[in-house]
Amino acid sequence: MTPPTPSAAAPLEVTDETVAKSTTADGPKGSEGRSPGRLAWKRFKRDKTGVISAYVVIFFFVVAIAAPLIAKVYGKDPYTTYASQDPSLLNAFSYPSGPNGGMSSEFWFGVEPQLGRDVFTFLLYAIRTSLGIALAATLLTVFLGVVIGVTAGYLGGRTDYLVGRIIDILLSFPSTLFFIAFMPVVYGLFIAPDEDIPTWLRATGLIIVLATFGWASIARLLRGQVLGLREREFVEAAKVTGASPRRIVFKELLPNLWTPIIIQGTLMLPAFVTAEAGLAFLGVGMIDPTPDWGVMIQRGAMFYTEDITFMLFPGLSMVLFVLAFNLLGDSVRDALDPKSKR
Repeated sequence: MTPPTPSAAAPLEVTDETVAKSTTADGPKGSEGRSPGRLAWKRFKRDKTGVISAYVVIFFFVVAIAAPLIAKVYGKDPYTTYASQDPSLLNAFSYPSGPNGGMSSEFWFGVEPQLGRDVFTFLLYAIRTSLGIALAATLLTVFLGVVIGVTAGYLGGRTDYLVGRIIDILLSFPSTLFFIAFMPVVYGLFIAPDEDIPTWLRATGLIIVLATFGWASIARLLRGQVLGLREREFVEAAKVTGASPRRIVFKELLPNLWTPIIIQGTLMLPAFVTAEAGLAFLGVGMIDPTPDWGVMIQRGAMFYTEDITFMLFPGLSMVLFVLAFNLLGDSVRDALDPKSKR
């Protein structure tokens, strides 16, 4: 007896709608979830230290931006000497008469010795000044480093050799010493030696000097990256298709350099904050009465033996910001480059 022949399975009907659903369900979402940016964001969100540091850094920048508004709501400014309006704020030795540096409901962080200025608003504007200068210097430094480093690495030859030697010379300089030496030179380019230096020129001079001696490290890093990338297949393919050097740089090279650029920028800004404060402390950067972290620490160093409060607030706030930004930079580096994870 012949066994029954099994009937052939009915073919699966594939329609355009089925293909669309399958593509929607698996294609874009899967590729989006595996994109480098989303993977880096997920790794960063899992890093609690990085997230907390980001909130701290954002808080400081919000305070810097909103300093005039906060001072207006608070009802005071950083320039008025309130002791001249109310002599009872200072004692016979020109120190705050109240406890803890004169802290009260009217003066939240107390008053400054000798002059009687409000410490809270002075600190707000000091954060605004220091972060503004450091951020501008960082952006200019990164721009110069990217332009010079990518150009040297892509062109190679004599250009690369010349840029390499300039980088070596700049990196051999003792930066702090040259900051102090070159600040008067920068000021002398714009005003006569016997004239007072305006605040805008001091800020501009700081930005120029910090950027001039700061671009070499990031340029050397990017130069090395470009030297390796320009020999890769996708760059050679772009050259074969007749792509211009500008297109190769912007479409092929720069997209592969964003990770080191961002990492270097996050590590550079806190270094510029401390450098700017140090120059102000030494008297070659911002000076009193302009609010600045370095100016506050310099003034506080004159009175800390009798009243440490005026030095305490700027010192703690600057240390907190620099620490948070350094931790944020480490977290960003780990998120963007997992191979370098601590």
